[in-house]
Amino acid sequence: MTTKKQSPLRVGETHVQAVRDTFPGAVLDATWQAADQVTITVPTDMLPDVVEFLYYGRGGWLPNMVANDERPLHGCYALYYLLSMEESDPGFVVVRAEVDPHSMEYPSVTPRVPACVWSEREAFDMFGLRAIGLPDERRLVLPDDWPNDLYPLRKDSMDYRKRPAPVTDVENYSFLYEGHAEETTEVPMGPLHITSDEPGHFRLFVEGEDIIDADYRLFYVHRGMEKVAESRLNYDAVTFLADRICGICGNAHSVAYAEAVEHAQGIEVPVRAQYIRSILLEVERLHSHLLNLGLVCHYCGFDTGFQHFFRVREKTMDLAVLLTGARKTYGLNLIGGVRRDILDEQKLATIKYVRELRHEVEALVDMLVSTANFESRTAGIGRLDPAVARDFSPVGPCVRGSGIARDVRFDHPFDGYKFLVGMSARSHDGCDVQSRTLVRVEEFMDSLDMIEQLLEGAPSGPIQTEDWQYTPHKFALGYTEAPRGEDMHWAQVGDNQKCYRWRAKAATYSNWPILRYMFRGNTVADAAIIVGSMDPCYSCTDRVTVVDVKKKTSTVLTKDQLEGYCRRRTHSPLSGKGW
Repeated sequence: MTTKKQSPLRVGETHVQAVRDTFPGAVLDATWQAADQVTITVPTDMLPDVVEFLYYGRGGWLPNMVANDERPLHGCYALYYLLSMEESDPGFVVVRAEVDPHSMEYPSVTPRVPACVWSEREAFDMFGLRAIGLPDERRLVLPDDWPNDLYPLRKDSMDYRKRPAPVTDVENYSFLYEGHAEETTEVPMGPLHITSDEPGHFRLFVEGEDIIDADYRLFYVHRGMEKVAESRLNYDAVTFLADRICGICGNAHSVAYAEAVEHAQGIEVPVRAQYIRSILLEVERLHSHLLNLGLVCHYCGFDTGFQHFFRVREKTMDLAVLLTGARKTYGLNLIGGVRRDILDEQKLATIKYVRELRHEVEALVDMLVSTANFESRTAGIGRLDPAVARDFSPVGPCVRGSGIARDVRFDHPFDGYKFLVGMSARSHDGCDVQSRTLVRVEEFMDSLDMIEQLLEGAPSGPIQTEDWQYTPHKFALGYTEAPRGEDMHWAQVGDNQKCYRWRAKAATYSNWPILRYMFRGNTVADAAIIVGSMDPCYSCTDRVTVVDVKKKTSTVLTKDQLEGYCRRRTHSPLSGKGW
């Protein structure tokens, strides 16, 4: 007698079954978009229960949530909570719920899973979908003078070129204060210069020198890339628009978008192209981490180190030019592969650059960590408690500096990372600026090793594929580990070769909500280096205004004065003494 061989479970199937067993009748539908991605549709009223169960009960983390106007397709709006499962049965489980187009309401998941807070605020701004029970209902993306009844990403909403008339001349954003001190000093930082790509307004609530709480307003300049992509571009052109999301990690965004479409359409990328993508992602990490290490030197009052790190960083930019023809904005990725191969002479020159960088950066790091100011200005500063990190799903060196080795390159290996040997995610458990800095140092050295290993292991063969069938309205996730952390893109193609919905999530988007917890318990002098340790997509502050509530006085400080105070920690601008 023979027994029938049981077919192996698909990735994510244990999580789907666990939801079925725990919440009978909750799974209305389960479909796999890719080998490691499954989307389950649940009743809207069970959304918080299911997401919380997968998040805390099944080892999930939440990189993002996507809202989508699916009225032309299914007669409703839809929400997609993207969960990265990182314990047993690793992969991605997406929880989908439909929102009635008349009520426009759904139960908020944020009280159960705080990591959802920004995404649920944005869903109201862009679609008018209201999360009932959301603790923070303030606007996130849209400006204060935006019309209340205009939701840009609805399919029947505004043209992408429209500039609505302002409805108010007054900034009415309310900053939240959760401290207990009755008398505090408010320290506004910003808003930043209007030409910056991501300016913001920071409000520090201080008692003397100590930061009791903090709040901030970002999105002062919103470029509307998702609206442009859905309105004007063909789905394949969005790859090049994604390359322009960030001047540091644009290539990571381009890869993430391309892979979202490739996963949705079932496109097999040639192995050589996968190696090339990973090599260039690591080249991008090299110059990004050197930039941040230089800034750490600057905030510690070690400007000699700043100059040297930026001097050496030029070699990484030269390496990018060698391989792509550009210092930044490589324009290398296509749906189905890459545009340029790496030739033998480029390979040899790259290995020479790698060896020089390893030698020079090792010497600079030794110089940095032996500098007295580095220890005193980074150890114990800006602590991110692992419990806070677990609640908010931060990414990159921010979370790895708190002892949590989350890294999509190793949690969900993709492209050339699937073929690496002897590599793993770096982490430190100091939870402070120093730990985040040391993670970047070690990752820089690992990137050099990865580039060498990928160059040596890359097989010959094609770098593009065109052998696939385009199917409209399919969707999937694409993901990369950018220098600042995980970039997550969700893309759905439409009719006529158009992009129906594109949600691009940069690493910094996941990290901003934890910043107020990193500020608390530190001093005003620590503010600049704490923000810098996040390595955010963020530009320099124009000025800082110190308002003493008790004395009814105010003082305007320049950016240079605040940074100088950060470096020296003497002659506090709050003390009233001379600078």
